[in-house]
Amino acid sequence: MTSDLSGDTAGGGRYGESVFRPEQEGEDERIDFGALAYDDVTMARLRALGAGPQWHCLDVGAGTGTVSRRLLTEAGVASVLAVDRDVRFLTGRPAPGLSVLEADITAPDFDPGRFHLVHARFVLMHLPDRERMIGTLAEFVAPGGVLVLSDAVDLTSARAPDTPFTEVMRAMWQGLRATIGTDVSWVPSYPQLLRRAGLVSVAAEIHVPPLLPGSPISRFWADTWERSRAAMDATGLVDDAAVDAAIRYLDSEECAALSAGMLTTWGWKPEKRSHDQQP
Repeated sequence: MTSDLSGDTAGGGRYGESVFRPEQEGEDERIDFGALAYDDVTMARLRALGAGPQWHCLDVGAGTGTVSRRLLTEAGVASVLAVDRDVRFLTGRPAPGLSVLEADITAPDFDPGRFHLVHARFVLMHLPDRERMIGTLAEFVAPGGVLVLSDAVDLTSARAPDTPFTEVMRAMWQGLRATIGTDVSWVPSYPQLLRRAGLVSVAAEIHVPPLLPGSPISRFWADTWERSRAAMDATGLVDDAAVDAAIRYLDSEECAALSAGMLTTWGWKPEKRSHDQQP
C-alpha cells in the first residue's frame, strides 16, 4: 500500500502530513490494512503484464513496501527502487534487490532513471497538477515498459443508499479535498491521460473489496476516519457521533455498503524504432 501524499493546500501541510502523519502511532498498520485489501489484486495485474526476471521497477509512494517486496519475492524482478517522501516504514525492512530513496517526486529535478515498470498506487489522487505528474511518470518508463497507476474511485454517488458508511465517506472526501487537496473525481480520466502522455495499448480495470466485519478494508477505513475526524467535522456533514456510528456499522452484520473502488490503468511506452525500419 502506498503512503498518502498530497500537495500544499489551504494550510493542510505537504503530503497529507496534517492528517496522515507518519510519526503517528499505528500509521504503518493503517497502511498495511490497505495493503492486505489490495495487494493481491495489484500483484495479479503486475504479473499479468509480465513483471518478472530482468525487470527493473520503480514503486512510487511505496509506503511500507509491501508491493515492492512482493515484486521481488513473487514476481522475481531484478530490482525495485522504492520511493517515498518519508521512508521510515521502508528502511527497517530491507530485502535483496530493494533500494530505498527518500525524495519528493514533484520536485523539478527528480529523475530516478528509466524502468521496465513504473507503479504508483493511491498517490496521484493526493497530488496537485496531476496531468503533469502522469507525464512525468511516463518519462521514467523505458521503451517497451509499462506505467501502472491505481487510485480510488468514489462510489458514494447521490443515488447510493444512505448508510452510516456512505454518509461518512462523503464527508471524508469533501474534508480531505478541502484540507490536503485529495481529489478522486478525475481518476476515471486516467485512460485518456495515459494516452495523452504518449502511452499505447492503454487499458483499465476496477476492484471493489467487500466490506466485511473485521476485514482489512473495514479496519483501514475505520483508522482513516479516526485520523481525518477534524477534516470531516469541518465540512458540517457529520459530527463525532456520526463517525462513531459508521465505525460500528463497519463491524456489524448490517453493513451492506460498497467500499471505494480501486481503478487501475496501464499503458505501454512504444519501443524505439530501429534505423532500418520504415517510418
